[in-house]
Amino acid sequence: MATVPRPARLSRATEAQEGVKDLIVRRGLVAGDPLPTESELMEELQVSRNSIREALKALQAVGIVDIRHGFGMFVGRMSLAGLVNELTFHSRITLQNGANHLAHLVEIREILESGLVQRLIDLGPDADLTPAAGVMDRMESEAQAGLVSPETDRLFHDLLYRPLGNPLVSQLLGAFWDVYYQLRDALGAPDEPPADVAKRHRDIYTAVLKGDRDAAVAAVHAHFEGVRNRAARIGSRP
Repeated sequence: MATVPRPARLSRATEAQEGVKDLIVRRGLVAGDPLPTESELMEELQVSRNSIREALKALQAVGIVDIRHGFGMFVGRMSLAGLVNELTFHSRITLQNGANHLAHLVEIREILESGLVQRLIDLGPDADLTPAAGVMDRMESEAQAGLVSPETDRLFHDLLYRPLGNPLVSQLLGAFWDVYYQLRDALGAPDEPPADVAKRHRDIYTAVLKGDRDAAVAAVHAHFEGVRNRAARIGSRP
């Protein structure tokens, strides 16, 4: 009869990590709430100080715990900084090896925004697009001056989807932007004239305002054409 292998035992530090996470859930703590002290955690979880410190350091790295020296420890606020660093790092590696994960990332964001504009249209009059309209006007002014700033471009997308009431949308789009920014030297300058950049954003806004789903999706695809071309150009370099 074959022997069933036993599952590998977790290290004490890993057990401590799970213990801290379980404590947060059991006590109903939320972002910003204070956590017990090291000594209190040691007593409650029955682990050594070294294991607790190692666990807290690991949890801090992924944003679950916020350690403020001189003030204490708190439940961390959700952050995608770790995801951004990983995506950026692996994109750099794949570019060196002839692959192009950046193009895959662009594809995912394009698919995401194609769905988001349709969700906006589903909201109908409940979607207040006034803030996005103000940024759209600023973008067109910048285009007339010769350059659409990345900050204005980013803000347009952020405000456009705010009516959906989903904070993860803003965080995910922000993570994609942060990756693009860190890889800006590899991507190079945009190919499109600033006026075309502004027009493609205006097309998205107008299609959503009119409730035209097909036009909105087509406008999103057109908007990402320039980024796709830049990413593809990187992948084709010898």
